[in-house]
Amino acid sequence: QVQLVESGGGSVQAGGSLRLSCVVSGYTYSTKYMGWFRQAPGKEREGVAAIYTGGFGTYYADSVKGRFTISQDNAKNTVYLQMNSLKPEDTAMYYCAADSTRAPIMGARTPKHQGQGTQVTVSS
Repeated sequence: QVQLVESGGGSVQAGGSLRLSCVVSGYTYSTKYMGWFRQAPGKEREGVAAIYTGGFGTYYADSVKGRFTISQDNAKNTVYLQMNSLKPEDTAMYYCAADSTRAPIMGARTPKHQGQGTQVTVSS
Protein backbone atom coordinates (compact mmCIF):
# COMPACT_ATOMS: atom_id res chain seq x y z
CA GLN A 1 0.00 0.00 0.00
CA VAL A 2 1.41 3.38 -1.01
CA GLN A 3 1.58 6.07 1.65
CA LEU A 4 2.74 9.64 1.20
CA VAL A 5 3.56 11.88 4.16
CA GLU A 6 4.33 15.53 3.60
CA SER A 7 6.18 17.99 5.81
CA GLY A 8 7.88 21.35 5.57
CA GLY A 9 5.04 23.78 5.07
CA GLY A 10 4.80 27.01 7.00
CA SER A 11 4.49 30.77 6.81
CA VAL A 12 7.03 33.00 5.12
CA GLN A 13 7.22 36.48 3.71
CA ALA A 14 7.26 37.14 0.01
CA GLY A 15 10.67 36.43 -1.45
CA GLY A 16 11.37 33.73 1.10
CA SER A 17 11.97 30.01 0.66
CA LEU A 18 10.56 26.74 1.92
CA ARG A 19 11.37 23.11 1.22
CA LEU A 20 8.62 20.53 1.24
CA SER A 21 9.38 16.87 1.80
CA CYS A 22 7.33 13.80 0.94
CA VAL A 23 8.32 10.44 2.39
CA VAL A 24 7.05 7.58 0.26
CA SER A 25 6.37 4.03 1.39
CA GLY A 26 5.24 1.15 -0.75
CA TYR A 27 6.78 1.88 -4.18
CA THR A 28 4.88 0.25 -7.03
CA TYR A 29 4.31 0.90 -10.74
CA SER A 30 1.78 3.48 -9.59
CA THR A 31 4.56 5.65 -8.15
CA LYS A 32 6.47 5.92 -11.41
CA TYR A 33 5.79 9.64 -11.32
CA MET A 34 5.78 11.67 -8.12
CA GLY A 35 5.06 15.31 -7.64
CA TRP A 36 3.13 18.08 -6.03
CA PHE A 37 -0.10 19.85 -6.67
CA ARG A 38 -1.69 22.68 -4.72
CA GLN A 39 -5.12 23.99 -3.98
CA ALA A 40 -6.08 27.35 -2.55
CA PRO A 41 -9.53 28.08 -1.11
CA GLY A 42 -12.01 28.79 -3.87
CA LYS A 43 -9.56 27.86 -6.61
CA GLU A 44 -9.10 24.81 -8.79
CA ARG A 45 -6.37 22.30 -8.12
CA GLU A 46 -3.10 23.23 -9.86
CA GLY A 47 -0.31 20.84 -10.71
CA VAL A 48 3.00 22.31 -9.56
CA ALA A 49 5.79 19.87 -10.42
CA ALA A 50 6.41 16.22 -11.21
CA ILE A 51 9.42 13.94 -11.45
CA TYR A 52 10.00 10.61 -13.14
CA THR A 53 11.27 8.37 -10.34
CA GLY A 54 12.85 5.89 -12.71
CA GLY A 55 15.47 8.28 -14.04
CA PHE A 56 15.61 11.78 -15.40
CA GLY A 57 12.65 13.97 -16.14
CA THR A 58 11.16 16.90 -14.28
CA TYR A 59 8.12 18.93 -15.19
CA TYR A 60 6.86 22.27 -13.91
CA ALA A 61 3.83 24.51 -14.15
CA ASP A 62 4.60 27.77 -15.93
CA SER A 63 3.69 29.66 -12.77
CA VAL A 64 6.61 28.15 -10.82
CA LYS A 65 9.30 27.61 -13.46
CA GLY A 66 12.59 29.10 -12.40
CA ARG A 67 11.48 29.36 -8.76
CA PHE A 68 10.64 25.79 -7.70
CA THR A 69 12.79 22.69 -8.02
CA ILE A 70 11.62 19.11 -7.57
CA SER A 71 14.11 16.42 -6.66
CA GLN A 72 14.30 12.96 -5.14
CA ASP A 73 16.53 11.04 -2.78
CA ASN A 74 15.96 7.37 -3.47
CA ALA A 75 18.01 6.29 -0.46
CA LYS A 76 15.59 8.18 1.77
CA ASN A 77 12.44 7.40 -0.25
CA THR A 78 11.80 11.12 -0.28
CA VAL A 79 10.71 13.65 -2.87
CA TYR A 80 11.43 17.32 -2.27
CA LEU A 81 10.03 20.59 -3.54
CA GLN A 82 12.39 23.51 -3.04
CA MET A 83 10.42 26.73 -3.32
CA ASN A 84 12.31 29.99 -3.73
CA SER A 85 11.20 33.55 -4.41
CA LEU A 86 7.81 32.74 -2.97
CA LYS A 87 4.88 34.98 -3.83
CA PRO A 88 1.57 35.54 -2.02
CA GLU A 89 -0.16 33.74 -4.90
CA ASP A 90 1.77 30.59 -3.96
CA THR A 91 -0.32 30.37 -0.79
CA ALA A 92 -2.18 27.05 -0.83
CA MET A 93 -2.36 23.57 0.60
CA TYR A 94 0.35 21.53 -1.08
CA TYR A 95 -0.19 17.83 -1.67
CA CYS A 96 2.32 15.17 -2.55
CA ALA A 97 1.01 12.87 -5.26
CA ALA A 98 1.97 9.74 -7.14
CA ASP A 99 0.71 7.98 -10.24
CA SER A 100 1.87 5.86 -13.14
CA THR A 101 1.81 8.89 -15.45
CA ARG A 102 2.46 12.57 -14.83
CA ALA A 103 -0.86 13.84 -16.20
CA PRO A 104 -2.85 13.29 -12.99
CA ILE A 105 -0.18 15.00 -10.90
CA MET A 106 -0.05 18.04 -13.18
CA GLY A 107 -3.80 18.49 -12.94
CA ALA A 108 -5.56 16.50 -15.64
CA ARG A 109 -7.32 14.17 -13.22
CA THR A 110 -7.16 12.94 -9.62
CA PRO A 111 -3.85 11.20 -8.82
CA LYS A 112 -3.92 7.59 -7.76
CA HIS A 113 -2.19 8.44 -4.49
CA GLN A 114 -1.91 11.64 -2.50
CA GLY A 115 -0.90 12.73 0.98
CA GLN A 116 -2.80 14.75 3.55
CA GLY A 117 -1.26 18.04 2.50
CA THR A 118 0.89 20.71 4.10
CA GLN A 119 -0.06 24.39 4.26
CA VAL A 120 2.12 27.06 2.69
CA THR A 121 1.28 30.68 3.47
CA VAL A 122 3.17 33.57 1.88
CA SER A 123 2.55 37.07 3.20
CA SER A 124 3.27 40.29 1.33
